[in-house]
Amino acid sequence: MTRDEARLLFMEMTETYSLRRHARTVELVMEALAIHFNEDPEIFAMTGLLHDADYEKHPDVHPQVIVKKLEALGENEMAHAIAGHYTKWNVARNSLLDKCIVAADEITGFIVAVALIRPTKIVGIKVKSVMKKFKTSTFAAKVDREECIKGAALLGWTIQELIAFIIPVLEKNKEELDLI
Repeated sequence: MTRDEARLLFMEMTETYSLRRHARTVELVMEALAIHFNEDPEIFAMTGLLHDADYEKHPDVHPQVIVKKLEALGENEMAHAIAGHYTKWNVARNSLLDKCIVAADEITGFIVAVALIRPTKIVGIKVKSVMKKFKTSTFAAKVDREECIKGAALLGWTIQELIAFIIPVLEKNKEELDLI
């Protein structure tokens, strides 16, 4: 699968701006993680893009629909990572790809939520600011804080180190992501 094919599949399955932006942010973070760990940026990016592709139309069986589509295309590595992108689903995280999608998903969405309430959005955001909101359980209450911490730990990082890694990725792409 090429990135263009992945993007086409994603756009066919996803309609809302918010989910499209979330997928794009995770795509960018996954690409950056691949580069950091000397892995394949294309596979990582496509996994980030497609991880929630079926969530909007098939929330009750998410991520089974996108996983089956990827398996049918022979994209088993991406399918497995997406099948286990939430630790409570009890899918083994065998590869760095499997671990990175868990690390990237929830916390990236949380950082975007923090940025959206700031006058300068992502520009100049500090880890300390994100952590202050992270400790406020009523802010972005649907974000599973435990999942964010587990994701960072899968990479051998603290949550603060993961946040510090993600912020510049989002800031670099602030115009595209409407984070200015």
